[in-house]
Amino acid sequence: TDTVKKELAFSLTLGGKEVTLGAIAKGSGMIHPNMGTMLCFITTDCAITHEMLEDALREVVARTFNRVTVDGDTSTNDMCLALANGMAGNPLIEWKDEDYSAFLAALEELCRQLARSIAGDGEGASKLVTCRMTGARSEESAERLAKAVVGSSLVKAAMFGSDANWGRVLCAMGYSGEDFNPDKVDVAFQSQAGSVQVCAKGRGLDFDEDLAKRVLTEHDVTIAITMGEGDSSCTCWGCDLTYEYVKINGDYRT
Repeated sequence: TDTVKKELAFSLTLGGKEVTLGAIAKGSGMIHPNMGTMLCFITTDCAITHEMLEDALREVVARTFNRVTVDGDTSTNDMCLALANGMAGNPLIEWKDEDYSAFLAALEELCRQLARSIAGDGEGASKLVTCRMTGARSEESAERLAKAVVGSSLVKAAMFGSDANWGRVLCAMGYSGEDFNPDKVDVAFQSQAGSVQVCAKGRGLDFDEDLAKRVLTEHDVTIAITMGEGDSSCTCWGCDLTYEYVKINGDYRT
């Protein structure tokens, strides 16, 4: 049910040599954190040891593909694979040095963009919904809260209807299982059309409904949440819930 190609390539210079990373991915439905029905194949000509490549891939997947949810359903089959042939001729990366850090950053950006592509191409989706959580007490806390928000059926339905319903956002955070103080939470909706703050310190604000509608009608919408409890942050990605999702999966026959 993918509707667009998901492919990307980057290059960078390591040890005076040009190194290229390329990747293709698929995934549209049954996508939930810790992967789901998704595949990603990454290739590079970087000279890097198996151990360093595995460490980099595991670290990056945790912050990209595992922070995507389309419909809350996981699957029995998923894969993210990286292959390196060393043909770029750069000095072999066998320690977590500056070259490793540069390679890791490129790999993470590659996977982040593909993760966004998967979320934005969710089954029946009309919008990419990003939840950016800041001011959390830990990254793990921020991730748990953000996943709950982008995974909420009510939040997803509100995004489809372009409804600035901050109550559904706090509700999802409340059942995430993560402890937090709702009296410190600020919520805003953002897109290319602007930004509208709808909640401050856990209380609803009067806001311009017309502006909110314009902000939420865009394809890329961000739910920006400030926790006021620490310095940690996390970004997770999802999509809206549309009639088409029900049609795709309601008409499906095995």
